[in-house]
Amino acid sequence: MKYLFFLTSSLVLVTPALAEEVESTDTTITVVGQGFEEPVDESGQSVAVLGRGEIEAVQGSDITRLIERLPGVVFSRNGGPGGYTGVRVRGAEAEQLLVLVDGVRMDDPSQPSGGTNFGNLLAGNLEKVELLRGSNSVVWGSQAIGGVMALTTRQLEGAEFSAEYGAYETFTGTTVVGGTSGAFSGTIAAGYARSKGFSEIVADSEVDGYRQWELAGKARLALGGGFALSANGRYADSRREIDGFGVTSDDVQFTKDASGRVALEYAGPALDLTASGAIYDIRRSYEGSNLGAQGLFFDGRTYQAQLAGRWRAAPALSLIFGGGADWSQFRDAGTSRKAANLANIHALLEYRTAGAVLAAGVRYDHHDTFGGQWSFGANGSYELAPGWRIRASYGEGFKAPTLYQLNAFGVDFGFTFSGNASLVPERSRSYEVGVEYGERNSSLHLAATAFRRDSTNLITFVSCDTSSVGICAANPGDFTFGTYANIGQARAQGFELEFDARPADRLSIHAVYSYVKSFNRTPGDFFEGRDLARRPRHAVTFAADWRTPLRDLTVGGEIRLVSDSFDSNFSNVQNDGYVLVGLRASLPITETLEVFGRIENLTDEHYVMARGYNTPGRSAFGGVRARF
Repeated sequence: MKYLFFLTSSLVLVTPALAEEVESTDTTITVVGQGFEEPVDESGQSVAVLGRGEIEAVQGSDITRLIERLPGVVFSRNGGPGGYTGVRVRGAEAEQLLVLVDGVRMDDPSQPSGGTNFGNLLAGNLEKVELLRGSNSVVWGSQAIGGVMALTTRQLEGAEFSAEYGAYETFTGTTVVGGTSGAFSGTIAAGYARSKGFSEIVADSEVDGYRQWELAGKARLALGGGFALSANGRYADSRREIDGFGVTSDDVQFTKDASGRVALEYAGPALDLTASGAIYDIRRSYEGSNLGAQGLFFDGRTYQAQLAGRWRAAPALSLIFGGGADWSQFRDAGTSRKAANLANIHALLEYRTAGAVLAAGVRYDHHDTFGGQWSFGANGSYELAPGWRIRASYGEGFKAPTLYQLNAFGVDFGFTFSGNASLVPERSRSYEVGVEYGERNSSLHLAATAFRRDSTNLITFVSCDTSSVGICAANPGDFTFGTYANIGQARAQGFELEFDARPADRLSIHAVYSYVKSFNRTPGDFFEGRDLARRPRHAVTFAADWRTPLRDLTVGGEIRLVSDSFDSNFSNVQNDGYVLVGLRASLPITETLEVFGRIENLTDEHYVMARGYNTPGRSAFGGVRARF
C-alpha cells in the first residue's frame, strides 16, 4: 500500500501534449476478433487496444513495458536487452500466443516450440497494439490457443524523430517519414537500439551488449471503384552477446528477420474482400569458443496466402469467410531442410440487432503430416443498460506441431534426441463471461471477466526411460534417447478486473488486476496439480498521469506488482514476487519539440524473472522527440 500511496500522491500518467497531435489511432476499433473491423465495445470477446498516445506516454523501445498494462499478461526475459522474452496471456505458454505485425504471422518455425521473441520487437514505430485474450483458432488458425496480438506500425503525415539515452549506455533512435500524394500514401521508418547491457547470467560480471537496427515501410494506393493495393515490409538485424550454456563465454547470437505482405482490397456496398500474400523469414546463428569452428544456425521461413471476405447479406446478418495456406520451411546445423503445408477454410455468421451482437463459426485446417483439424467458436454481447453490457464467448484453439518437433535430430552433451512425426496438434477450449461499462479509452471504463481454458495434447520433450514413442520405441531401454510426445494437459482459470478513468481533463488513471491459476493436469505426472512455470497467480499494474498547468508539463508513473511463481515445471525452485515503481515526465518546448525522461525500478528492487539470469536495477533515461 505504501507504493500505491506514494504514486497517487505524487505522479500519474496522461497523454503528453505533443502526443495529442498524433492521437489519430482509432482505439475503439479492433480486427483481432473476427479479422475485419468491428467496434471494441460490441465484441463478445475480451479485447484491449492501445493507441499511439499511450505508447508515447509510456516511453522507451521496450514493448513489454507497454503490454504489461493489459490484463492477463505476464512476461519473463532471459537477461538484458534483446534477451529471449516470452509473453504469456492468461497462463498460456509463450509459444501459444499468435503475434501479427501488419498482418504477417511472426511465429518462428526455427525454434523448437515456435512462437515470437518479443526481445527483437521495438516499440518506437508502433501505432497500435490489439490483444484478444482467449482461444480463437476459428479466425486465426494455428497458435491462437493463448490469444492473438496484432501490432500495427505507423502511418504518418510529415516527419518525426525521437532519441533517448540512459542507463547501461543505452541509446535508441527512431525516424519516421510519411505523406500522401493523391491516391498514394506511404511511410518509411528506421530504428536503432544499442546497449552496453549487463551480465546475462548471475554467475558472471562480464557485461553482455546488444545492438539492433530495423527498417520498415508501408504504402497504400487507391485504385478506384472500391479497390486498393497495399504493401508493407520490415527488416531487422540484431547482435546480442550471450553467456552460452549458462557459463561465461564470448558467444554471440546474430538474428536477421524479414517480413513482407502485399494485399489487394475491395470494399463494396455489401461485400469486402482482401487477397493477400506474405512472407516471414528468420535466421539465427551463434558463434563463439563454446560452439566450435562451425557454430550453430537455425533457418525458418513461412509463406502465407489468404483470401478473406465479409458479405453483408442483410442489414442484421453478415457472413465472414476465408481460406488460404501456409508453407513453412526449417533447417539447422543437424537437420536437412524440412517443410510442411497447412491449408485452411473458415466461415462465421454474425447477427446484429438492437443491443445485441451474436457470432458463431467453424474452421477446418489440413496439415500434410497430421491431417485434418476442426475448430469451433461462438461469442455474443448484450447491452444491459446505457453503457453497460454483458459478454460471453467460447473458443477452441489448436497449435500445430512445429517442424522442429516433427523432424529435428541432434546430439547435445551425449544426449541424442529426435523429432516425432506422429505428433498431433495441441488443443484448447476456452470459456469466458464478463460485464463491462464503457471502453478502455473512454472517460470511465469498468470491466470484470471470469475465464477458464483447458488444454490437451500438449507437446512435451520426454526421455526414453519414461516413454516408448517415436525413436524410443525403436531403441527400448536406451536411456540416452529422447523425443517429443503429446502427453501434457493443463488448465488456466481466474478473473481480470479493469479500471480506467479521466476524472478531469488533465488527469487519467489506469489499473488492471489479474488472478490466473494455471496448473498441470497430466494424469499420473509427478507434478500433477502443480502451478506451471513462470505463471504468477497475481499481477497488478497501476498507472496515473497528470498534465500540470505548468507549461503542460506531464508527470506520470506506474507500479507493477507480480506474485511468486515456480521457475520451471520440473523443480520446486520459486521466484519471489516483486514490486517495480517507475516515474516519468514530458515537457513540450515548442509545438514541434518535446523532451522527456523516466526512472525505471525506482526502488532498485532485486528481482528474478528467470532463475540464473540478471535483471536491471534502477535506471534513468532521457530523450527528445521532434515533429515536422
